[in-house]
Amino acid sequence: MHPSSDKMGTALSVGAARKRFALLALGSMGVVFGDIGTSPLYGFQGAVTAAAHGAVGPPEIFGITSLIIWALLIVVTIKYVMFIMRADNHGEGGILSLMALAQNALGRRTMVVLSLGVVGAAMFYGDAIITPAISVMSAVEGLETVPSLANAITPAVEIVSSLVLLIGLFMAQSRGTASVATWFGPICLVWFVSIAGLGCLQLVHEPTILLAFLPTYGLNFLIHHGVIGMLVLGAVSLTITGAEALYADMGHFGAAPIRAAWLVAVFPALLLNYLGQGAFALHFLADPANHAADLTTQNWFFLIVPEALRIPMVILAAAATIIASQAVISGAYSMTNSAMQMGLLPRLVVRRTSETEAGQIYMPTVNMLLMVGVILLVAIFKNSASLQDAYGLAVTGTMSVTTALTAVVVRKLWKWRLWQTALVVVPLLSVDLTFYGANMLKLLTGGWVPIALASGVILVIATWLHGSGIVSEKSRKDRIPLADFLASIGRRPRQMVPGTAVYLTPNPDLTPSALLHNLKHNGVLHDKNALVTVHTGDMPRVPPDSRATAKVINDHFVAVTLEFGFMETPRVPDALRGLTVGGVSFDALDTSYFLGRRSIVAGHDHGLRRVRDRLFIALSRNSADPSEVFAIPAGQVIEMGVQVSV
Repeated sequence: MHPSSDKMGTALSVGAARKRFALLALGSMGVVFGDIGTSPLYGFQGAVTAAAHGAVGPPEIFGITSLIIWALLIVVTIKYVMFIMRADNHGEGGILSLMALAQNALGRRTMVVLSLGVVGAAMFYGDAIITPAISVMSAVEGLETVPSLANAITPAVEIVSSLVLLIGLFMAQSRGTASVATWFGPICLVWFVSIAGLGCLQLVHEPTILLAFLPTYGLNFLIHHGVIGMLVLGAVSLTITGAEALYADMGHFGAAPIRAAWLVAVFPALLLNYLGQGAFALHFLADPANHAADLTTQNWFFLIVPEALRIPMVILAAAATIIASQAVISGAYSMTNSAMQMGLLPRLVVRRTSETEAGQIYMPTVNMLLMVGVILLVAIFKNSASLQDAYGLAVTGTMSVTTALTAVVVRKLWKWRLWQTALVVVPLLSVDLTFYGANMLKLLTGGWVPIALASGVILVIATWLHGSGIVSEKSRKDRIPLADFLASIGRRPRQMVPGTAVYLTPNPDLTPSALLHNLKHNGVLHDKNALVTVHTGDMPRVPPDSRATAKVINDHFVAVTLEFGFMETPRVPDALRGLTVGGVSFDALDTSYFLGRRSIVAGHDHGLRRVRDRLFIALSRNSADPSEVFAIPAGQVIEMGVQVSV
């Protein structure tokens, strides 16, 4: 081949790689940065409102702007972009993925790591409910700043409009987002360019706001404002909401495109917009006509928009907040799916909304719970300003847990020395806990919401783990060792029927209850029997060539173990297709799947124990059918029931 052909091929491959990288970075702007990208709608406003409990002048504006700049720099850029994103679990991120990585680093499941993971996941659900409500309401409230609509836009109109948009968003989930997801990135790119431009317009009038880059302004504000300073710091945490998405969505886009999108586009756009809002606030306060103005009612984001552009900007903001809400809803689906695979939650129905994208899933139960939660929040709090007190606690709680779990990975997996680990982790965790403590001051005015939501999720997970452990232990005691069963069959041969029977079992050394009941009631055995164990590991995904391991037990029995990652759906028939071991094949026309269905009944406990038992029974009864969980065609399934008391 001519050398020039090699050079041309190399150039084409480099060009294709760059194009793919650019597309991934663009896509991340819609999915990864939708939440943090819409924070300017309410972040600066919330901080000024908190400061308005005292006197607000230029020193306060400089202090607030400085705190926002350094929060974005320390928490998002240094902590997540430069540090946390290095702790990937085979390319995947997120709180449960990090928990699995920490457990793998320790070599065992410890209660501390498990508890941290559960608390972090529970806090995330609070974020998933609050984000759509506060984001969409903030965008709709921008209509108040349009002079021609000022009289028509009442609080009731804002609430109804927000609910219409939010309910429509949740109702559309079952159709999937594959057909419109390609627009998420471009729309958010337009959003970031727009908010950057708006900030630049204001900087021209008040360039002195650039002094806010000096950290001394933020530190002096905190030192001299006491409790008000801490309240403002809690509001400043609203500007970093969505930072967890940088880590959680690594598996979809890759760390490098996310880092590039943040450093090149998103971070500069956010800085310029917050500086612009600060510059406008300085100009606003300098006007004597505004000295008596109520600063708690000023919508600073939309006030920096020229009046002629406010309606288009409200429409663009609504689109951006819907995209941000979609991203967090999809994140809740993925989180729940991973929790189910890890055994933290009961099996729920998971539906694929795309034939090509594995991450495109829809969970009806989760969607309904999220929608009900969002509707209740809008109805109770009625505006975005009231919701701000609830938002920060969920976000900073998850961030603190993430840092703590990363410390385990750094120490045990990366083998850093103790002083090295402390040098990096202690300052970052101190910042997280300071933000968390500041938000705890708002516990009674809204902070109770994420605490209540997280407590409910923790109760469900703890009940499920406890109840599942009881059921597994009782089932283990009630079953006989497989070796004893096979020995009895050898002494008293049973009638054999042609075909292959597959018995799903958590422990291949014990005889599956479905096998015992089949033999008891039908009096026959299949000629070929496979005891299949489905195992979910700490890896996000398992390579196809490592999916199945099998061994021959005797002429009629084989044992098969199927390995799946916690990000995968355990499609058992697909995993068995093409596998042949000990003369056993898994032809769809010749294979029957025997599933044991447990009927859980309450024991004789009283008080709180009885309430816990009832909750576990309710969770069990609402679990998805095993045939749907393992993607087994209904025509190949035979269920054998057994009753278990808890």
